[in-house]
Amino acid sequence: MTTATTTHTILRAEGFSCPSCVTKIEKQVGRLKGVENVKVHFASARIEIDHDAERVSVEDLVAAVVKAGYRATPAAF
Repeated sequence: MTTATTTHTILRAEGFSCPSCVTKIEKQVGRLKGVENVKVHFASARIEIDHDAERVSVEDLVAAVVKAGYRATPAAF
């Protein structure tokens, strides 16, 4: 039996200019299997994601943001 390890990842987003973009990103990233929680902070352009790192990688998260039509990079902080 394995236990899921939840990882908290912060991405820096670029390219969104309106609060409705927040919902689009949250829905797209939230569809990934292994993602438990997504919170987009419009004012600071941060995306906070709680996910199972064994099921979904940081690269998968970035790709989901790109699929939603925006750019993202892993944050150093």
